[in-house]
Amino acid sequence: MTALGRHALTPERGPISAQGDLVLEDVSLNVGGRWALERLSLEIHPGEVTALSGPSGSGKTTMLSIAGGILKPTTGFSTYGGRHMWQGDGDPRHEVAFVLQVYGLVPILSARENVAIALRARGVSPGEADERADEELTRFFIGDLGDRQVEELSGGQMQRVACARAFAVSPEILLADEPTSELDEGNREHVMDQLRIEAARGAVVVVATHDPAVVDAADRKLVLDEGRLVPAEDSAYASGR
Repeated sequence: MTALGRHALTPERGPISAQGDLVLEDVSLNVGGRWALERLSLEIHPGEVTALSGPSGSGKTTMLSIAGGILKPTTGFSTYGGRHMWQGDGDPRHEVAFVLQVYGLVPILSARENVAIALRARGVSPGEADERADEELTRFFIGDLGDRQVEELSGGQMQRVACARAFAVSPEILLADEPTSELDEGNREHVMDQLRIEAARGAVVVVATHDPAVVDAADRKLVLDEGRLVPAEDSAYASGR
């Protein structure tokens, strides 16, 4: 299917009124005497796809968790629109949606229900939530799996349900942790297309990845190594290798 054909499956939405950059200021995290992150300071801009690469254990998931407000740093802070992301309870602000590396789906619920509950938590009526959930599942080519329980799905199908759930809420900040790791080339390209569409609407989009194709397709490249940002041009991970 052509890129145009894939885009035609995207629900119509207006632009996002972005509140500015997602900012990390002097962020560090100490876990059991080890610094998982050390003094990260950066601004992540709306309107572009930012790839975060680096070796396993370099701190990518930790950085996304702090940036999105579900993990409190030992020092420093993250902000969006001048407000702290950490709200004191580990729940992200309503502007944020995650695609988790471990999916974070409820296995006894159907694919549709897993997407719909994210919408209902934001005040969408049950009927509209189900309808929009079906639209998002179709967006990721799994519209026929809405009634299937998550525990019956393959890894790649679960990954796309996780994407559908995050995209459904039209977030201002979309943080995706290895969103293409279980996907074939066609579906990987499609997910990247959809991430670009969200960025074009004005969202802050960050993708943590080991996938060289994802890194190469990003507008901006960040590289972590042992909890520190390193110059992309000095790292093999800048191109996902």
